[in-house]
Amino acid sequence: MNDRFAALYPQHFETVKARHDRALAEAGYDHIIIFGGEIHIQFLDDSYYPFKVNPHFKSWVPVVDNPHCFIVYTPGQTPRLVYYQPVDYWYKPASAPSGYWVDHFDIRVIGTAEAAKEHFPKTGHTAFIGEQSELHGGEVNPEALLNALHFERSWKTDYEIACLTEANVRGVRGHRAAARAFREGKSEFEIHIDFLLQSSQAEEELPYGNIIALNHNASVLHYLNHERDQPGDLRYSFLIDAGAQCNGYASDITRTYARDEQGEFARMIAAMDAMQQRLCTMAKPGINYIDIHMAAHAEVAQILHDFGLVRDLDADGIVEKRISSTFFPHGVGHFLGLQVHDVAGFHQNRAGCIIAKPEGHPYLRLTRIIDPRMVFTVEPGLYFIESLLAELQKSENAKYVNWTKVDTFRKFGGIRIEDDLVVTDDGHVNLTRQAFVG
Repeated sequence: MNDRFAALYPQHFETVKARHDRALAEAGYDHIIIFGGEIHIQFLDDSYYPFKVNPHFKSWVPVVDNPHCFIVYTPGQTPRLVYYQPVDYWYKPASAPSGYWVDHFDIRVIGTAEAAKEHFPKTGHTAFIGEQSELHGGEVNPEALLNALHFERSWKTDYEIACLTEANVRGVRGHRAAARAFREGKSEFEIHIDFLLQSSQAEEELPYGNIIALNHNASVLHYLNHERDQPGDLRYSFLIDAGAQCNGYASDITRTYARDEQGEFARMIAAMDAMQQRLCTMAKPGINYIDIHMAAHAEVAQILHDFGLVRDLDADGIVEKRISSTFFPHGVGHFLGLQVHDVAGFHQNRAGCIIAKPEGHPYLRLTRIIDPRMVFTVEPGLYFIESLLAELQKSENAKYVNWTKVDTFRKFGGIRIEDDLVVTDDGHVNLTRQAFVG
């Protein structure tokens, strides 16, 4: 795998340089300093929070676990990597830079964070990208520059697609282990541990906190509790939303399982899986992502109708009265890459003009026209969320809902199916399904 990354990285490196050249020229800067980030101490303690690197930094180099590093770049010159490697016996310092990417940089090793300033530009107009720091050497996070760089990140290089592909392979290994653990009657916490083991991810390496939800916990969209003690004979359903990372790039995968594989909830999962695949077929150049989201509402509405949860309305009527939003309250997906919810989902252009979300859909994270090399998720859901059902029950639309049937599904929590897709010139590749097959 490293040979593949080595073969693809030089073109990625040139693309990143070219993007920064354009953005710096447009915004009127001579240099850019990109701060990887620093570690932060916990309040009233001497331990540190897990370090999360600035995505702008890791777009240049796959260094995701070393704080106090900087990229210093002047167009036309070799990019400089200011690399933090202190003498320390309390913590293990980072290893010397090595790998397929090092020859592309002028690497300056520093022993203290303060020494970084010695390697910053001394003249000219400099932009500084990253969290606020006493070490910043220019104008901090200028909006025009960020908008241009974020817009360019919408199109992935071959190197980035290879990293995302491998992130899906690692994530799927964890998902397979999690599904086995559910069948074996393990608790949420034990399932989580099995995922970490088989995906080879430490807790702090995960691209986001694992959602490991049994039964009604699946109705909490970002459920992160990981209960320890759950009787195996009282488990009805399992929803896992968990990913992995490769060189700083994330996968984002969700699956839902029923304990009774012949029951009605299992049939609903199968219906949701089939409809999710129909949504995926829409992913091709020129399609408005909003259309995929609206199609997801129509599909959810049809399932609500077919399973007898809503009566006296067809699917169009269920959407028109926004009943589908009670059962499917989030957006159908988002950009994916250096960040799980990658940037520029609403950008109309490099200047950062925004494409509005459709009325009544405030949580949609992507409103763009789809192009080749864009990578995003497709993740429709159908949930039985107590607070939203209570609101619906008080509304004039309550009369259309078969509340007796709804009550039988509350214990399952909900369903979400999520895949990661990369758009090609004439369609898409489903990185997640490809990994499950492999």
